[in-house]
Amino acid sequence: MIDSESLSLRGFAVIPNLIGAGECRSLAALWSDKANFRSHVVMQRHGYGRGEYQYFTYPLPEPVEQLRQTLYPPLAGIANRWNGLLGREKHFPPTLKAWLRECHAGGQKRPTPLLLRYGSGDYNCLHRDLYGDLVFPLQATILLSDPARDFSGGEFMLVEQRPRMQSRGEVVPLKQGDAVVFATNERPVAGTRGFHRTAMRHGVSSLHEGERFTLGIIFHDAA
Repeated sequence: MIDSESLSLRGFAVIPNLIGAGECRSLAALWSDKANFRSHVVMQRHGYGRGEYQYFTYPLPEPVEQLRQTLYPPLAGIANRWNGLLGREKHFPPTLKAWLRECHAGGQKRPTPLLLRYGSGDYNCLHRDLYGDLVFPLQATILLSDPARDFSGGEFMLVEQRPRMQSRGEVVPLKQGDAVVFATNERPVAGTRGFHRTAMRHGVSSLHEGERFTLGIIFHDAA
């Protein structure tokens, strides 16, 4: 399901057709039901860009919970390999339940999966989703809208900040129901003296027209 080679070489991997169009529409429709969410953020009020997002509350809606539970185990294996390459002793447990126990014991108890909505002219500045000392090194974004019908522009972007080199950018084309899995903060990159850390940031370019919904799946909870 997850192209670990692409993750290792480029810092991201696309999972085509992770969910169907009907489920995409159902997830986007959750936006208007405030009972599903713990907070609502208007990006321009904080200098994050333009657009809005809402963090889900516990218990998560069943489809969101299922996606989080399903994606975590293979990503934990990749995360542990990355830590090994960087000489880190941290080992992520094989289940999301066990990892969240660690987060909650460390004071990070607020759920972080979120629903994002962009309109014409909206964008998301390059950033990292870090919510405390405990960080899972991979996360996923799923495009819920159809770029062939619902919006234009609004491309998912990644920028790799390479040490002592100029930054490298990627635009990741997605179709409705596709997921992109990417490095939350940094990833290992092979160099002449072994592996070193390369910082990653992600964002969304300006929407030209229409409306774009995405689902963000983050595996560490927030303080």
